[in-house]
Amino acid sequence: MSEVILFGEPMAMFVAKTPGRLHEVEEFTRLLAGAEVNVAIGLKRLGHSVSYVTKLGTDPFGTYIEEKLKKEGIDTQITKDDQHFTGYQLKNKVFEGDPEVFYYRKNSAASCLSEEDVEKVDFEGARVLHLTGIPPALSQSCRNATYRMIERARENGMLVTFDPNLRPTLWESKSVMIRTINDLAARADIVLPGTGEGKILMGSEAPEEIAAYYRGLGAKAVVVKTGADGAYVDAEGQKETFCGFKVEQVVDTVGAGDGFAVGIISGYLEGLSIEKMIERANAIGAIQVSVESDNEGLPTQEELQAYIEKHQNQR
Repeated sequence: MSEVILFGEPMAMFVAKTPGRLHEVEEFTRLLAGAEVNVAIGLKRLGHSVSYVTKLGTDPFGTYIEEKLKKEGIDTQITKDDQHFTGYQLKNKVFEGDPEVFYYRKNSAASCLSEEDVEKVDFEGARVLHLTGIPPALSQSCRNATYRMIERARENGMLVTFDPNLRPTLWESKSVMIRTINDLAARADIVLPGTGEGKILMGSEAPEEIAAYYRGLGAKAVVVKTGADGAYVDAEGQKETFCGFKVEQVVDTVGAGDGFAVGIISGYLEGLSIEKMIERANAIGAIQVSVESDNEGLPTQEELQAYIEKHQNQR
């Protein structure tokens, strides 16, 4: 069985070839997207075994995603759904700031994931379950499935990591989003919020206050992402700020948090110290914002080490 289990919605992504608003663009490049997909690919490239749990439609996008995941060497636990389509998205090309993204995912196959699907998942031998706040936003059945994934992970003695990864437009209301995300965070071992998410979820952008809040809910460790500044950690009696890596040109910020999660999870699996774990997470996050794709730039162990050594003095 794989070391890490991920649960979510993979999507076909069409990235504009030229700058401009989405309605103005004539040509797109097809890629694979999805927060959990990004983490899965990142972990696999660092040499870790990964199992991805999802539901896909029996359509060309579903076939594309399944073949792409297999090409990346990711073990898949896929349920096929011939009644619902596979989700996809459009993303424009920008040279600064966040890109415009438009989703086609309402009533998608993955949004129909249920507790019954979770019962079919093989958890044997896995060490980590990584979740984000995206699946519980897709539908009530997906939300129930997310809770059941945590229950089954606990039954199998696994570590649970959680990235809020807020998508406000997917939720029925802001209050439901805040309540659900914080409840899920309270059930995780490691929580990975950003400062902007902290402001929405608990009312503060201060890393120390965000970390204290989630530690108070029960998290064993909280790593607060502070953008270009790096990260703040509250874990095992250690409270410390770690500097990030300087990025000369930010190309695309999408996927940076997923790359950060790759660093945390892989560091845990490899028994790294907190310092080395955060260094790795910050480095992968910096690499991610330097490339256009959500996951094409995710490094191998050799590429990651070379990046850290080259940029060590630019922090």
